[in-house]
Amino acid sequence: MLGLVRASEVARAQSIMDLRGLARRRLPRAVFDFFDGGAEDEQTLAENRAAFQRTRLIPRVLNDVSAVDLSTTILGVPSALPICVGPTGAAGFGGHGTDVNIARAAAATGVPYALSTSATASIERIKENAPGRLWFQVYILKQREFTNGLIDRARDAGYEAIMVTVDLAVGGKRERDLRNHFGIPFAYTPKNVCDFASRPLWALSMLQKGTPQFENLAGFVPQGASASQVGSSVGRNYDPSFDWEALKAMRDRWPRKMLVKGISHPADAERLVKMGVDCVVVSNHGGRQLDGAIASLDALPAVVQAVGGKAEVIVDGGVRRGGDVVKALALGARAVIVGRATLYGACAGGETGAQKALTILTDELRRTMQLCGITRIDQIGPELIARRP
Repeated sequence: MLGLVRASEVARAQSIMDLRGLARRRLPRAVFDFFDGGAEDEQTLAENRAAFQRTRLIPRVLNDVSAVDLSTTILGVPSALPICVGPTGAAGFGGHGTDVNIARAAAATGVPYALSTSATASIERIKENAPGRLWFQVYILKQREFTNGLIDRARDAGYEAIMVTVDLAVGGKRERDLRNHFGIPFAYTPKNVCDFASRPLWALSMLQKGTPQFENLAGFVPQGASASQVGSSVGRNYDPSFDWEALKAMRDRWPRKMLVKGISHPADAERLVKMGVDCVVVSNHGGRQLDGAIASLDALPAVVQAVGGKAEVIVDGGVRRGGDVVKALALGARAVIVGRATLYGACAGGETGAQKALTILTDELRRTMQLCGITRIDQIGPELIARRP
């Protein structure tokens, strides 16, 4: 991929935040902010991290931790780690092939990968180029039959599960995008043309290979589409009328595992379990939608209690360290979802960078378990967590 950070710099990265810094250095400000930013004052974006930072572990000692097993099951299927790689829309604007690179890194690591509806690689291309555990993340478009067609394509391609995102009734107000004059499709203004030109290798790649396309949405003609549409209006083509009955119809239509993503309230989680959903994903969309929403980790315990073991619970939002994985599992999650972590890596170093992100998290997870005196994922429980303020 043209213009990537030097491989030696990616190799020297010690943390996800190091990879974030490399991605920031390589990308135009508007593109980086689109990936990195949240809605309005970005309170929820910050709270997702703060919730992990204020959660404390109580380690045990004098246990033999010379051999550690990081494997678990997710949706009843073995996984090398209690980690899933989550959907990241428009990833190709960070560099051509980014979706495939992230999916390949997930497959090589032995963890599930969820492809976004708004990815810049198609359902079929990911299946062909990144054979592994594949889930398809479903956004609800106003043209419901088009959405159903995407689900049918995922079924025909052999995807293991669908992940239905339900917290995007309307798009969040992402003020970084507004200030940067950033929209998809690009609306060229003097401000962002200068921004793009400040990263000439990135710009040259876009000129040579063309602007990445939303391959899953080929043939979709959104009502009222505008080339000058800004990022804050990203939700204008999604269906705000989608409700519980529509979700039930989708559950009945899909023959395999179903995850529902975007849950914070325990009553919603309880209702999903009664509907026959296999996994509840506690998420606030990475702080990109409702600003002021509860942090995902703070919402997790009540959702776990409401589910009562009748479905799996996964948490998404703010995971940047292997220790974060331990904290989430101790509070009842089966696994965590990482999105920005692998995206930062891929934007810095392609597939190698995405793999580096997962390697960092794996190493930190193993070390945290050893320092907590545990050797298996099923030993992680609430007794590891100090009473939270």
